[in-house]
Parts: sequence; structure tokens; C-alpha cells
Amino acid sequence: MTLPVLAYGDRALLVELGDTDRVVGYVDALRAAGLVGVADVVPAAETVLVVAADGASTSTLAARLAELEPTLGAAPEDGPLVEVPVVYDGPDLADVAALTGLSAAEVVAVHTGQTWRVAFGGFAPGFGYLVGENHRLQVPRRASARTSVPAGAVGLAGDYSGVYPRESPGGWQLIGTTGASMWDLHRDPPALLTPGARVRFVEVGR
Repeated sequence: MTLPVLAYGDRALLVELGDTDRVVGYVDALRAAGLVGVADVVPAAETVLVVAADGASTSTLAARLAELEPTLGAAPEDGPLVEVPVVYDGPDLADVAALTGLSAAEVVAVHTGQTWRVAFGGFAPGFGYLVGENHRLQVPRRASARTSVPAGAVGLAGDYSGVYPRESPGGWQLIGTTGASMWDLHRDPPALLTPGARVRFVEVGR
């Protein structure tokens, strides 16, 4: 199957995948292929932006990108593993339990009992959209967004989990809080959760 690859300015190409699972699998396949001429890879919810290196032929690169097949299935085990300590005290924990048919304790067990992948970043510096190994915690966004969500709030929305890197408005279902800093300009890289990283949430006491 040939994938749609669109020109994105003079030096970049946009690969259309259609959903986040295929984006994650495509990025894995792209990194494994080690294609010559790739300067940067920027995943998003349904697309992957590939920036060509100086001097590379975008037409040649486009042809190679179109033939790559996403790697679907088991997540690779060679990406960095980040553990995020969480106090599961979120104001929406009971609502998430009701929406999923689980108890609050089971919601925590499912959230901590799987390895998440950072599919892409966005919304705010340091915010990673995490996809899990199952869909038991798939819940809608809140009917009305909060005007202020504190930094470190751990939430769920749709297929994703995420951690708010700073105080901001937000409509995700909040299930806990972490003291881990998601964005620190004195750290290299500043973002704790970078695309491709594996994440384990660890329950801790207050």
C-alpha cells in the first residue's frame, strides 16, 4: 500500500496515516529504516512531518516514505523509559470509573499497569500525548473545560493520557497529580516526555 505523501514547503514532506496507532508504528518503521536524507521527524495525531536534510532530493525521499509500512503490534523496548510518580487524587477519578465501568482502584490499576508511549507533543511545551496498550480507559473530554488546571495534573481524554506541564485551561478528565517537572529549560532536552519514549505511571502516597 502506497501512503499519501504531500509536499510541505520546499524541504519537508507530510505523510498522512489516518490515526495515532499508525503514526506511532510509522515513526518506528522510519527510524528502523535509517533513510538517508532525513533531518527531522515530527509526529502528530494523524500525520508525520519529515524534514529533508540539506542537499537531499525531496522527490526521492517522498518515494521512499510512501513505501514504508507502519510497524503495528508490540511496542519496541529500546526507547527511553520514564517513570512518573502519581498521587491518584484527581477530581474526575470517580467520573472516569463510572464512564469505564471500573472501580476507582481499578482505574488506577489499569493506568499504572501498562506501558504508555509518547505518540507526539503539542498543546503546550512539554505536553506529551500518550497512547496505552489497551483502550479500557478511553473516556470523552469533560462537557465543559476548566478555566484553570494545575501543573502536574494527570488526565485522560479519548485514547490519550497526558500530564499538564503548566497551569492552563483544559478539558481532560483529571485522575491524579505528579510532582515531576514536564518542562525544564535547564534540562536537555527540556521536555521530560519526548516522542517515542515509554512511560510508566507509578502510584505514590500523598
